[in-house]
Amino acid sequence: MSSHVNAIDDDSFEKEVIQSSIPVIVDFWAQWCGPCKALGPLLDEVAGDYVGKVKFVKLDVDNNPSTPPKFGVRGIPTLLAFKDGQVKATQVGLLNRADLKKFIDGQI
Repeated sequence: MSSHVNAIDDDSFEKEVIQSSIPVIVDFWAQWCGPCKALGPLLDEVAGDYVGKVKFVKLDVDNNPSTPPKFGVRGIPTLLAFKDGQVKATQVGLLNRADLKKFIDGQI
């Protein structure tokens, strides 16, 4: 994780995501997932552009089996954008920098 992207788990999801006062981008990922590993550094880099506007968190689907099914996550990497405790947008698969920023900008 970077200073702009924090790891969360099933227990902290409610507090960190649902109750957040700013939009949250949740990266559902796993250690063994190649596209997840490619997206991680890009997310870390882009997150620095949104400090104070958007919160970025990562949830390891292997270690946190309760949360992904609640939001219909069946493939990874999956990014979910939350605003006011609700899912506002979903993006499945690897994105390039421009498309990632476009996805985020559409949620704030």
